[in-house]
Amino acid sequence: MGFLEKFNRFNRRISSWFEWVGLMGLLLMMFITCIDVIGAKLFLKPVLGAIDIVMLSQAVAISFVAASALLLGRHVHVEFFVVLLPKRVRAVVDSVVLIFGLGFFILIVWRLAILGSYFRSGAEVSASARIPLFPFAYGVAAASIPVCLIFIHDLINAILRVVKK
Repeated sequence: MGFLEKFNRFNRRISSWFEWVGLMGLLLMMFITCIDVIGAKLFLKPVLGAIDIVMLSQAVAISFVAASALLLGRHVHVEFFVVLLPKRVRAVVDSVVLIFGLGFFILIVWRLAILGSYFRSGAEVSASARIPLFPFAYGVAAASIPVCLIFIHDLINAILRVVKK
């Protein structure tokens, strides 16, 4: 088994673990929404801070599933022109696109880590539930690292396709 295969298995394993965290965020969001609607409509007692909990759960659900979505090809592709190109040129285009994607997610990790530091030092909390925000900024940054690893794997494959004869 080569290095790229081991790296790909590692990426899939990490993405699978993160996918479970995203699923828990989605389930929490659904649970809080149901309890809030039932409590507000039947008992006139809404869940305090439900909007904050749902907002933060959305951030968890979306960010922690991004790597799995990338692995499964569930992201937007516009290929109507690129598929007409020769294989080597297509690999060059893929390489350029993957470099931009990798750079973008490295920027996301970096800026969210800084934002989490600001949130922690400023004791930033959500508006109504007073939930500290810094763990969520750090969590979204951490959830973006497997996306970077997948981009690196795909970039190496694309570069190998360019130099392959």
